[in-house]
Amino acid sequence: MPKQRPEPLDDGMAERPSKSQLKREMHALQALGETLIAMQPAERARFPLSDDMLRAIDETARIRSHEGRRRHMQYVGKLIRKEDLAAIQAVFDNIEQEKQQRDHAFHRLEKWRDRLIDEGDPAAEQWLNEHPDTDLQTLRQLIRNARRERDQDKPPTSARKLFKFLRNTAEL
Repeated sequence: MPKQRPEPLDDGMAERPSKSQLKREMHALQALGETLIAMQPAERARFPLSDDMLRAIDETARIRSHEGRRRHMQYVGKLIRKEDLAAIQAVFDNIEQEKQQRDHAFHRLEKWRDRLIDEGDPAAEQWLNEHPDTDLQTLRQLIRNARRERDQDKPPTSARKLFKFLRNTAEL
């Protein structure tokens, strides 16, 4: 009588992720660890990280050998599994949103700078309506110098100074 194979037990094997999927997830967690390690300590302080995780991140700076760093990154990936990933992602989303707002504000200032150089006094009056604490004499001088540079095809040194002046006046 031929040997019959036993029926596979349905113990949830179909629901378990594959080994490749587990590896992809582990590499993603290690990449998250690399991102956290690359951040400045002040930025990293915004994240809800455990003491073990913070120690592991600090210890990374001491490791010089390639293989030692690779193994340490595996350890960091293991520690990240225990962290609150939803809270960490929320902080990343918040940082990204702040960056977009800052970029949008800088684009607005660049448009103001270009408008001030192109239009002159009418645009300066509108700027003063929005920002009454602006030093009008300095603003007009920077506009005049930026126009002169543009007309003479010189590097935009005064345009940069005008942008910095607008940024400081708008307090960005």
